[in-house]
Amino acid sequence: FRHILKSNLQCMDEILTYSISVFTGFFAIMNPVSNIPIFISLTEGASKAEKQKVNKKAVLVAFIIIAIFVMVGKFIFELFGITIPAFKITGGILIFFVGFEMLQSKRSNVKHLKEPNFDENIAVSPLAIPILAGPGTIVTAMNFVSNASYVNIGLVILIFGLMCALTYVAFSLSDFIARKLGNNVISVIGKIMGLIIAIIGTTMVIQGLKLTFDFLA
Repeated sequence: FRHILKSNLQCMDEILTYSISVFTGFFAIMNPVSNIPIFISLTEGASKAEKQKVNKKAVLVAFIIIAIFVMVGKFIFELFGITIPAFKITGGILIFFVGFEMLQSKRSNVKHLKEPNFDENIAVSPLAIPILAGPGTIVTAMNFVSNASYVNIGLVILIFGLMCALTYVAFSLSDFIARKLGNNVISVIGKIMGLIIAIIGTTMVIQGLKLTFDFLA
């Protein structure tokens, strides 16, 4: 009985650790708070009802995209002959540069429209893709399931769903949050998230090198 209890506790501890790691990774790469100014800029001139419609559509599309990549990730690996070490190294480099650009306060032109012209299609692009479900998010998601069990795959989808819900709430309260925090605080949060993302990317590269070269392990 003690052996079974110890085994179950160890399993729960591993699941909890894995879940925290997944949540931290998604939170850093998506960062609902720092995306608020982007949402406000893209929906400038829209009514409250239109903003909510765009908000719902954007998070739903982002969830569907990442869920698909998570579920067929292993099939994609097998289809294209992608090895886990190669994926971790390449994905880690990509994520590192995403974080590095955030630390440098660099944003792609698609995220800062000089003359925003409201269109509900922005819910799909650029809001869902690539702002919420961009390359960094996809790579992060696939990294968590590159060698995972079905339980872990389910956890990743569930946690990403939670992140989408948090993003939906953040966008719904975007005007209020922006007034209370101010652009400076939001910018600082973005830089902190950028540092975390860069560290995650570096960790992925190290993991990939360890798998490739046994002497590093």
